[in-house]
Amino acid sequence: MTDASFEDGREAPLNLGAEDSDDLQVISTLAQDAVFPVTEMTWRPSQRRFGLLLNRFRWEDKDAAARRERSFERVQSVLVFNSVLSVASQGIDRGDGDVILSLLSVDFEPGEDGAGQVLLTLAGDGAIRLSVEALDATLKDVTRPYLAPSGQAPHHPE
Repeated sequence: MTDASFEDGREAPLNLGAEDSDDLQVISTLAQDAVFPVTEMTWRPSQRRFGLLLNRFRWEDKDAAARRERSFERVQSVLVFNSVLSVASQGIDRGDGDVILSLLSVDFEPGEDGAGQVLLTLAGDGAIRLSVEALDATLKDVTRPYLAPSGQAPHHPE
């Protein structure tokens, strides 16, 4: 069996930007249930940039996969925030390189003059808070899709 490809789905890799809360909600929806090793978080204060390398569930392909009775897919994506002034986290053990985190949501709490706080909520009571001068985020797929290891779509019981 071979991994799926963008060509199979006739889709291009995602490359989205967010400059307001509505834009960020789209990115949050598409990045929900992405998983990443704690080692794949990068904070570059001199560049005012924070990034994550995610293994993102392809929500945009879920219905097509179910209709065609084929496996669900994940893809590696980079989620980057620019204009970051500071980063704080809770419930994350950065010292344990084997820890895998799961992203639940990305929200923006506006402040004055376009500044604000980006909150990345993680499963298991973890969170990352970014103080930003302005909301400037991108989500970009950087690999070809691959079969989701679990073979199933994530779900959240109500």
